[in-house]
Amino acid sequence: MQVNMSCGCFGSLLSKKKHPPQSQLDMGGLPSNKKIKLFSYIELKSATDSFRPRNKIGRGGFGTVYKGTLTNGEAVAVKVLSAESRQGLKEFLTEIDTITNVRHPNLVELIGCCVEGSNRILVYEYVENNSLDRALLGPNSDTTKMNWATRSAICLGTARGLAYLHEELEPPIVHRDIKASNVLLDRDYVPKIGDFGLAKLFPDNVTHISTRVAGTTGYLAPEYALHGQLTKKADVYSFGVLVLEIISGRSSSKTVWSEMGKYILEWTWHLYEQGRLKELVDPALEEYPEDEVVRYMKVALFCTQAASVRRPSASQVVEMLSRPIRLNEKELTPPGYMEDSTRMSMGSKATNSSNLAFKDSSRIDSTLFTSNPVSYSEIVPR
Repeated sequence: MQVNMSCGCFGSLLSKKKHPPQSQLDMGGLPSNKKIKLFSYIELKSATDSFRPRNKIGRGGFGTVYKGTLTNGEAVAVKVLSAESRQGLKEFLTEIDTITNVRHPNLVELIGCCVEGSNRILVYEYVENNSLDRALLGPNSDTTKMNWATRSAICLGTARGLAYLHEELEPPIVHRDIKASNVLLDRDYVPKIGDFGLAKLFPDNVTHISTRVAGTTGYLAPEYALHGQLTKKADVYSFGVLVLEIISGRSSSKTVWSEMGKYILEWTWHLYEQGRLKELVDPALEEYPEDEVVRYMKVALFCTQAASVRRPSASQVVEMLSRPIRLNEKELTPPGYMEDSTRMSMGSKATNSSNLAFKDSSRIDSTLFTSNPVSYSEIVPR
């Protein structure tokens, strides 16, 4: 499709009209007092030097991200979307407008967008230290900058951003893709969840996660990977895996744990049962408060329990990470993790019954795990 660049970001709507100033655009029927910023394709092409490969700073299933510099000198991240939204232009812009007005210190700010012809482009704030996976898990990572104070702040900040999406917005946003590459770090290593709006902009069946990947022990909650049951608790599960990666300094998708080649959740539960959780800690962390680090790992296990009803909410996670409370481990049950594209496994010990092992997720019944409200913490005596 040939695009008439002179029509601006909304050429399809305004092609038969004389172009008014951008401040007067009705944005496809939206109120004109909204704060969404509109970019033309040619403006973003210029900002990224024609989307040159050297300016590419990231790539995912939803699109490719380029570093760009606007005419006023502001650095931005320009995401050229590759997935097709089923929404019409007006609906797409309505969602963009909603997301643009979401503000939180632990969410990447969406500055504006361009919708021109078949192009769908999002413009985000530029975050200096790129993504967590590069800073911590990448081949050129510098773990000397990732001390425990930094790592714990990343865990807590990410949890706060997630709690905001889940519990302070109406309607709430389920991210669908919490992972290390979607947690960005600013110049002070403050975490910012990225791509949080893409869950709203695209239908549930549009995702970069393939069936093959969904069948591994990565970030996907079993009920989501196998049955498409997407809830806030799926995000909580992914966050729990992320915490274990941050503490261990290793990727969840690789079977590098012990000589048995276990995945991170399986190995963490094995260490928990044997009282050896400290063995999971990244050797690069030479000094750290042992009690706090162990508490974080146990919180991660609460987040990744096989039955979604047993996982805490994001706000409960914030509380569990924020204070040196004693966790109610009597309520902790094994994690659920994928062995392959069709099977799901659990650890070998549950709260009320030992030696529980489920290979077929269809046999998992949440009533096996809870009949009463779950208590995640106990009162610590003074």
